[in-house]
Amino acid sequence: METRFERRPASADLDELERRLAKLQKINTALMQRVERSMDQQANAYSLFQTAITLESQVRLRTEELTHALARLERTNDELLAARDASERANRFKTRFFTAVGHDLLQPLHAARLSAGALAEVNSAGPQRVVAERIEHALATIEELLKSILDISKLEAGVTTPALRAISLDDLFASLSLDIEPQARARGISLTTRGSGLAVVSDPLMLRRILQNLLANAVQYTEKGGILLSARRRSGAVRIEVWDTGHGIGEADRETIFEEFQRGSATGRPAIGGFGLGLSIVQRMAESLGHPLELCSRPGRGTRFSVTAPLAAGGVVNTAPALPPRSIPAIGLDGARIAVIDNDPSVLEAMRTLLERWQCTVMPARGVADMALGQAASFRPDIILADYHLDAGANGLDAVRALRSQHGSAIPAIVITADRASEVADAAHEMACELLLKPVKPAELRALMVHLLSRAVQPSPA
Repeated sequence: METRFERRPASADLDELERRLAKLQKINTALMQRVERSMDQQANAYSLFQTAITLESQVRLRTEELTHALARLERTNDELLAARDASERANRFKTRFFTAVGHDLLQPLHAARLSAGALAEVNSAGPQRVVAERIEHALATIEELLKSILDISKLEAGVTTPALRAISLDDLFASLSLDIEPQARARGISLTTRGSGLAVVSDPLMLRRILQNLLANAVQYTEKGGILLSARRRSGAVRIEVWDTGHGIGEADRETIFEEFQRGSATGRPAIGGFGLGLSIVQRMAESLGHPLELCSRPGRGTRFSVTAPLAAGGVVNTAPALPPRSIPAIGLDGARIAVIDNDPSVLEAMRTLLERWQCTVMPARGVADMALGQAASFRPDIILADYHLDAGANGLDAVRALRSQHGSAIPAIVITADRASEVADAAHEMACELLLKPVKPAELRALMVHLLSRAVQPSPA
């Protein structure tokens, strides 16, 4: 058998080789692309690895910085807490300090005014009387300055906090009129009050001080005409106004008139209390109470100051400090038995001298224990005059309570103090005691004593 081989053309082999080569090139290209992608992925992974290491270092650094910041913040908080505690201790100290300073400054002034009153009683006429009046005038000036300085110091220290309550303006205006009317009359000007039966919510002592300063300022700078103290209802509030017919306040002075030691460029120096502190105290107390203060003035025509307080709702509590009527004649003390309790020997001696000039029988004592010894134990007083702050933490109300209990009767009592806190006034009122603030004016003391004695002997209605 014969075998035959067919021979393909050379061109066919070449085509086959080309196809294989093209296939191999595709495979090679795919492999190279895969290798390149693998290399790129490895490069990216390395880059991510380096980035992670860098971020980890940054996180560690920021964590350390945050830890240090938190530690500093904790130290700062500890320092702030310590500073707050120190500030609270300082404020408590300031409260005690100003209370003590007010008492210690006014105590010798109180003794001096009592002694000046006794001097005036001895020399009722002649040049000695003029000297006594000048001493009284100087003491009154010192008293007003001390009160103003203490008020400003307390406001600056933040130890004066309002005790808000309902206040009858009729009662308050009547009390202020008793204080200011003699001064106005001495200057030949009139004083008119219109309470209109309204009541406000405020601190009675601070509001009284505000109006007292405004009225005193009006008296000092008014030469003729009059002064009006009035109250008007204004949509849920009451605007209390003090009008005068004085020189007025110019535009240039209206911004500075409320600063310390500013009296205005067109005014002369007043006779008493012209230190430029009154309006500064008015503004600071009004701000502390949240009572808007307004000024309206026309030079040559007069001035109106107004303070606006919330209208009181419901019943009205009479919280205006009670003052003795000034119209009572200064008689009726002959032979009156007076118990005087004061831990200050100078005040005790001055009070004894003054009362003996009034023909009173005086039993002085430095405390309740002295009143229970010897002749004092059988001495039944007609009136008790007791200083509020006594030794060993006792107070005048304790002395009044002990004497009333010892003699079994409600003996009329006057508590004398330099403490103007509302708590003291409330405590005295609860025990039916009159309250006088130091330094006491002898004429005021005598009028109140006569009033208490006359009330004690009045027959009860059938």
